[in-house]
Amino acid sequence: MPNPLVRLTSLTQGYPRRRVIQSLDLEVTPGVTGLLGPNGAGKTTLLRTLSTIAPPRSGLLELFGEEISSERSARLARRRIGYLAQNFGYYPSFSVTDFVRYCAWLREVPNSEAGTATRSAIAAVGLADKATDRMKSLSGGMLRRAGIAAAIVGSPSLILLDEPTVGLDPAQRLDFRNLIRSLASKGAAVLLSTHLVEDVGAACDTVAVLQNGQIVYSGTPEHLAAAAAVNAPGDSPLERGYMSVLSTATTTELPTC
Repeated sequence: MPNPLVRLTSLTQGYPRRRVIQSLDLEVTPGVTGLLGPNGAGKTTLLRTLSTIAPPRSGLLELFGEEISSERSARLARRRIGYLAQNFGYYPSFSVTDFVRYCAWLREVPNSEAGTATRSAIAAVGLADKATDRMKSLSGGMLRRAGIAAAIVGSPSLILLDEPTVGLDPAQRLDFRNLIRSLASKGAAVLLSTHLVEDVGAACDTVAVLQNGQIVYSGTPEHLAAAAAVNAPGDSPLERGYMSVLSTATTTELPTC
């Protein structure tokens, strides 16, 4: 098994009056990992922690074999991380090229590579014909694709995607699945947070289910489907397995920090 690019040990994360994640252990290896869970389970908080935006309140965060314990170590790690937030910001007057190139600059992609990397990322999400269009003129689905391009520009080793297929039509979702499988085949670790169980079944090698800030299942989509209880709700074996895992998980709220 390849070495994990991410290792979390006894991670606790949250706010002064409320814990969102409690004593969480997780390893992420190259490939595509799906992150499922209901609203409020802690998925976005987990991705923000892995992106180094939010330092852990306690516990150990290791990225690429190094403990993230200072701003310096976090900055070094960010060079190898692509992150698409659920609601990402952008300058409305920027063109698609400006936006993706700016994100490449933030990640410190070398200037000698940034132009080619920007064009490649934009083409990969099917926006080559919109490269000079302003961000404010894009539809919701096109904005999402521009955000995906910004997350993958420069071929980061760890790609964190929070609800990346929101606003994409069925054909674009198929293209997206092919894209992340291609990225994983080149050695990247892709962590995909979504409510769309079918995307996980079609594109992910492994899946983790988060409930109340704790991982209540970790394994393959096939094993999750096999966990389905008799008469569990859902339109597919995977959905029924997911709902079964949630129904048997502890529902106790996390204590305050």
